[in-house]
Amino acid sequence: MSEASASKPKISASRRLLLKTKLLKKAGSMLAAEKEEKKQERESTLSERVPPLKLSGLSVQDLQTLCKDLHQKIDVVDEDRYDIESKVVKNEKEIENLTMKITELKGKMKRPNLKRVKISADAMLGALLGAKVKESVDFKANLKTVKKEEEKKEEVTDWRKNVEAMSGMEGRKKLFDAGQ
Repeated sequence: MSEASASKPKISASRRLLLKTKLLKKAGSMLAAEKEEKKQERESTLSERVPPLKLSGLSVQDLQTLCKDLHQKIDVVDEDRYDIESKVVKNEKEIENLTMKITELKGKMKRPNLKRVKISADAMLGALLGAKVKESVDFKANLKTVKKEEEKKEEVTDWRKNVEAMSGMEGRKKLFDAGQ
């Protein structure tokens, strides 16, 4: 036996599966415990920061002052939330800029060498559209046909027929005929 096989014992597939299931069960229980701990922590901090309201036995004036105080506290909390949100956005932009600088310092990104692949139009459509296209698509059949308008040629006719059609009064036609 060589040293590599002696130092690295092999685990059977069933043993590996058993270990994986045990790890998943343990991780699930830890996750549930963590959720419960966060829930307890949240409830305790809320009970510290927000005392329960005692509204019974208060007059209208006392209720109005209590509402005003609550509104002021809400405004303060909203201002804090806005400040924190703006800091988070600023930090995210800074992180993005720093990651861009890091990639620039590492050097230009190398493009991988792409291999040329000869593929037919049918195979490309099959890859793009999946199994929807089964038969080959005839692109020329789907093209619109454009009919060219033929130039209108004026028919050569006897000029006398044209004159008879154009003359509105019979007298002019007779004068024209008499001149001949």
